[in-house]
Amino acid sequence: MEPIGDSSSSENNNTNSNSSSMMMISSSASTSSMATSSSPPALSRYESQKRRDWNTFGQYLKNHRPPLSLSRCSSAHVLEFLRYLDQFGKTKVHNQICPFYGHPNPPAPCPCPLRQAWGSLDALIGRLRAAFEENGGKPEANPFGARAIRLYLREVRDLQSKARGISYEKKKRKRPPPSLHQPGVGSSSSTSTGVLPLPPNSSSSGANQ
Repeated sequence: MEPIGDSSSSENNNTNSNSSSMMMISSSASTSSMATSSSPPALSRYESQKRRDWNTFGQYLKNHRPPLSLSRCSSAHVLEFLRYLDQFGKTKVHNQICPFYGHPNPPAPCPCPLRQAWGSLDALIGRLRAAFEENGGKPEANPFGARAIRLYLREVRDLQSKARGISYEKKKRKRPPPSLHQPGVGSSSSTSTGVLPLPPNSSSSGANQ
């Protein structure tokens, strides 16, 4: 027969090992929950793109000759930046002498240059205009919202629309049909205010008879 003391000691050892394992699991779970709660929320696609655009523009200012600070940046520098981006464009913009000028689907390649699409530039300016103010810039001094930038984007839109044979006009929203209930017409005005129409006068009806 085995001594009683040996069996009790083995049970105690098992209990201690189980409790230690439970403590390890709980501590690891709390650590993971703390790491999850402390991690910053994931940025949306718009916010991530806006941050990349802002960093790209900041790098452009640093590489400018001479280097420019954000406080000295004007709409003229923004126009230079937009023209600089044209070399990375992927949109074919046909010249007027090109046989495919105004053709939305050219049947063959041509040597016309690639440019940044108007829609991409318009969205880029919108993100940079918001990022400028989020980084301490004053709205009245925002170079991305200057009139010269709006005129440039309009020129690019018109030029690319004619060259590519694509309309950039926004679709007009359909107005909802007029309501059949018009207040103030007929008996609907009396019922809408909670006052019921009076019944016909019996005396006047008897006199008419």
